[in-house]
Amino acid sequence: MKDREKSRTAMLFCDDQSTAKIAIARDIQQAGAICYRKNGSGRLRILLVGSRRNGRWGVPKGHLDPGETTAQAAGRESFEEAGVIGTVETKLFGSFSYHKDSSPHHYHVSVHLLHVAGSKPDFPEKSTRKQKWFPLKVAIRDAAQPGLKALLSKLEGMNL
Repeated sequence: MKDREKSRTAMLFCDDQSTAKIAIARDIQQAGAICYRKNGSGRLRILLVGSRRNGRWGVPKGHLDPGETTAQAAGRESFEEAGVIGTVETKLFGSFSYHKDSSPHHYHVSVHLLHVAGSKPDFPEKSTRKQKWFPLKVAIRDAAQPGLKALLSKLEGMNL
């Protein structure tokens, strides 16, 4: 009987721990970039990257390193996830929030505009992410997060 009680206690302890882990949700700050360029015809194109988890389209985004501004992080993430380099506007363009299906955390993304000047053939996440240039209207339609769709819609009236 003692052995069964130990097993049951261990199982309950594990269940209690996993429940506790699930219940702990945090607000996570991130930075991202709406990467844009004009094609040969002068039409605006937006770069979207696929999520590694589910392939949904979004902008390059991620954590802030210690001492890094959101504009610096947006530029770094754009290179790491898509290999693009360019000029990041230091003024915040907007923000959006989202939840991941696999996490209890709430993510808040500060978004900057990044005018793409070029790209590098090798970058850290080249083999793990898809990326594609979209016309603005298609980018708005295909972006996964509603808040990102709203930010992309703000570009419709701008002359970039």
